[in-house]
Amino acid sequence: MTRIRDIANILSSSTSMATDAEVTSAISAQFVAGKNKIINGDFGIWQRGTTTTSVGYFTADRWYCGTDATATFSRQVHTPGAAPVAGYEGQYFMRLAKNSGGSYVDLRQYVEDVRTLAGQTVTLSFWAKCGSGTESLEPYYSQDFGASGSAGVSNSVTAQTITTSWARYSFTFTLPSISGKTIGANSFTLIYAARSINSSSARTIDVWGVQLEAGSTATAFQTATGTIQGELAACQRYYVRLGGDATYGAIGVGNSSSATEANFVVHFPVPLRIVPTAVEFSLIRATDFISINSPITALTLAGNESTKYCARLYTGATSGLTAHRPTFISNYNSANGYVGFSAEL
Repeated sequence: MTRIRDIANILSSSTSMATDAEVTSAISAQFVAGKNKIINGDFGIWQRGTTTTSVGYFTADRWYCGTDATATFSRQVHTPGAAPVAGYEGQYFMRLAKNSGGSYVDLRQYVEDVRTLAGQTVTLSFWAKCGSGTESLEPYYSQDFGASGSAGVSNSVTAQTITTSWARYSFTFTLPSISGKTIGANSFTLIYAARSINSSSARTIDVWGVQLEAGSTATAFQTATGTIQGELAACQRYYVRLGGDATYGAIGVGNSSSATEANFVVHFPVPLRIVPTAVEFSLIRATDFISINSPITALTLAGNESTKYCARLYTGATSGLTAHRPTFISNYNSANGYVGFSAEL
């Protein structure tokens, strides 16, 4: 079905009047769930944390923070009623605060499957502002054809200058065709959104409402799924964190094999993209219903016994358990306890 991009073109047609169906179709085309290939484009989901000075996945879900200097990437709160676009009251935005030194700071997202939008004209858009003066942002894309796939293709997009006031910026370009390419496992298209380069000075850049869609027009912003619960589930496909909420909140069940080791099975709320490749944890304990103070200081993910739906975990350096008793894993006197699983690209 042909996608109608410009309502004005329909309404101003010199040959015919727009029908009700055409107008409805044009409006609906701007709000179709799935048109935006960027997940968590409104920065509503923050499973890992709200601030970091490290490069990588440490703050807003699906967003990789990059710099060759020292920088702080943090969650900021929109003043109610003062979000950058009328009609969409976003709660949070991302701030990239780079110190002096280095040459770049950026915000990236790995869009799963290099086939996504390949060979099409696309438009990348977002709202942005800088801390002072003006700033030049130069988005960038890279097609990666996965393990044993063809050589990657990459290119920068024409830069635009942003100011100290929120404004929407759009960049239209054509992603290369994948005709004749070999596509291996874990392929992706890497989109660098807020990418500031070629300056060693300190700078602050705020970003919100990132959208990547087919076509040459930036349509009304929409999250990838269109719902809060849908966006969380989409994020959890790549990373899920279990725990939190309660000081002794339960995470999973299993049994103790000795006084110092236990194993558990935990289930994920949604299927992960792949069997998780890494596990991380903080402030958790093993309990065999009698010994209640067995802090876990080491945790191993059994990759050959885990799936996209659940994981098997083995503890180490645990003490005070009794062999062969039913055991469960939980937060340890902190609502901040968790076990996190990564299936990122």
